[in-house]
Amino acid sequence: MKGPLFMKFLPIVLSAVAVSMLISCNSPNESKRKAERESAQDANTRAAILPAAGQLDAYLPLLKGKKVGLMGNQTSIVGEQKEHLVDVLLRNKVDLKFGFAPEHGFRGDIERGEKVSNDKDSKTGLPLYTLYGGNEKQDSIVQSVDVMIFDLQDVGARFYTYITSLHRVMELCAKHNKELIVLDRPNPCGDQVDGPVRKDDKFKSDVSYHKIAMVHGLTVGELANMINGEKWLEQGRQCKVTVIPVQNWDHSKMYDLPVIPSPSLPNHLSVRLYASLCLFEGTEISVGRGTEWPFQVVGYDNPVYGGFKYTPGEKAGMKKHVEGKGQTMYGLDLRGLDADKQTFTLKYVLDFYNKMPDKSKFFSRAEFFDKLAGTDELRKQIIAGKTEDEIKASWQQELAEYKEMRKKYLLYKDFE
Repeated sequence: MKGPLFMKFLPIVLSAVAVSMLISCNSPNESKRKAERESAQDANTRAAILPAAGQLDAYLPLLKGKKVGLMGNQTSIVGEQKEHLVDVLLRNKVDLKFGFAPEHGFRGDIERGEKVSNDKDSKTGLPLYTLYGGNEKQDSIVQSVDVMIFDLQDVGARFYTYITSLHRVMELCAKHNKELIVLDRPNPCGDQVDGPVRKDDKFKSDVSYHKIAMVHGLTVGELANMINGEKWLEQGRQCKVTVIPVQNWDHSKMYDLPVIPSPSLPNHLSVRLYASLCLFEGTEISVGRGTEWPFQVVGYDNPVYGGFKYTPGEKAGMKKHVEGKGQTMYGLDLRGLDADKQTFTLKYVLDFYNKMPDKSKFFSRAEFFDKLAGTDELRKQIIAGKTEDEIKASWQQELAEYKEMRKKYLLYKDFE
């Protein structure tokens, strides 16, 4: 029989047990709700980011009474409705004369490396010209306008050719004394600077046009100022550049692209992995082109590379240049990775090279690999068996020098 003292404190004991059970039962749910709140706050932060194209009051007055040309593509959108900038300009009575198209075309549906022809926009009838693939000499076209607009979404890797198109537009504008308005957009990989800096003009190409780090940490507006400031234009010319900056963004903020920048970069994860995986384009290894997961899976036709299997085929924008088309690829499935946490790494390239039974076959496109890397040293270091730490240590001095140069042209708070 329980004593009076026990009975006196029994309600307190039961209450404490109930509270403890309640906390225990609700902890997972509370953690989930907390994560959802943080995710919602993060989404709201991202939603508040306003690319320059959405700031009509900042640039429409600069176009009044002028003949205008536009370098744009499917990423040139305005607002949550994703209205194309061409439609916005025409609706606001801007005297738009033509459009320039980069790699992948004005609507972003042309495969990598394929010819982009002069044409007319299927929706508006706007005359279209290209600065890609040897068509950079469009002098007479630029001479027909007073001002050019540049609005392309870059992804932060030196080998992404939209920044080469920026340079060519600047060359033409500087040569013919035309103003260039750059409508800036966030760099989705702007929270990092890494990789070798392209030094030698021997490795200059459309995929390594500037003497910047492989992962450059710049927006197109910042790069435009760097091109001017470092006198990289022909004959030391200066381009009259006006950069309309992004609102509510800095280099520490993640940014999910609202529109895919090219057919092989369908989501945020592929964009964040792009710099690490694009080096495979100078090898025999597949990076998932011809599947639903380009730049999210990696493989080759040998089970030694991993247990994940896939078979590349033909997809929109990925038909002609598909590594391993119709063959079973074995390798890595990276789709479960946290996109925001991905930074530049050599581990995938080194892993596949080390597993290659006949290593002499790995660099099947050695010259192109060197152009992507901006140097032949990286390829030589991999062949020599260097580790990632050893390789990265070798470019720290040039990277430090690049970072100092980069600081001069930043328009936004840095991540460091």
